Amino acid sequence: MSDVLQGLVELLEPTEINENTFRGETQDLGFKALFGGQVMAQSLSSALKTLPEGDWHAHSFHVYFMLAGTVTDHLEFEVDRLRDGRSFCTRQVKAMQNGRAILTMICSFQQPEEGFEHQAPMPEVKGPEGIPSQVELARMFRDYFPEKVRDIYTADKPIEMRVLDPVNIFAPTKKDPVKFLWLKADGTLPDDTDLHAKLLAYASDFNLLPTSLHPHARSYGQKGMQMASLDHSVWFHRPFRMDEWLLYAIDSPNAGSGRGFCRGQVFNQKGELVASVAQEGLIRYREPEEKS
Repeated sequence: MSDVLQGLVELLEPTEINENTFRGETQDLGFKALFGGQVMAQSLSSALKTLPEGDWHAHSFHVYFMLAGTVTDHLEFEVDRLRDGRSFCTRQVKAMQNGRAILTMICSFQQPEEGFEHQAPMPEVKGPEGIPSQVELARMFRDYFPEKVRDIYTADKPIEMRVLDPVNIFAPTKKDPVKFLWLKADGTLPDDTDLHAKLLAYASDFNLLPTSLHPHARSYGQKGMQMASLDHSVWFHRPFRMDEWLLYAIDSPNAGSGRGFCRGQVFNQKGELVASVAQEGLIRYREPEEKS
């Protein structure tokens, strides 16, 4: 396991304050606000710590982002134990920063169970071999990034992501609102189902909302763009490993009223659909004011 991956694993493990409250630290990824995927994964981690004895696994969570978080202040996670059943457990998590709620999550956990099965087919796309990672691309265009975030954007990452037909974020052109990327943790991980779920929760927030900008020839790298996640949901369908390549197939079927809606399907290399994702976010463009 690389040092950056070990650091992420530790970051996503909040410290227990009491049986229902946990404290988490933050990380600066060079964005204007705290990365939502981090808060989601820490919230899920906090809920997992409150489950009763048994073989429980996360099967879904649903999040609303209410306020932008900062990268300079710690977080507190308050867990409400809504229900402990024989087959399902439900938790509500409130992520707090400086006394204000910045995120709420409802998450559900299930005991293993056999049942009917079907799934959507995996898209036929090029495998991950030979595709440059997002970090490699960032390093190629290092001088285009603002100096204050240049080192952050070009640093080693705990989750490697390889995008097929990537957008030039500095000069985007119109294209269909679809995106395919391969992702994998940078190192071998233990056989811990909860850890793999937390890491996918974290990674699922990358690359999603920008897909809704493809038909409009805009990107988050342009001045005048205002983007923020509003809500986010993940459903875990089958076991998976984050230290093996996963295909993240994203599409955006709608944009309007200043919002973009995106969906994601996550497949392993055997073609199994292991998770589904949905997100709506703010996508506003304001013409930058000319300096006098």
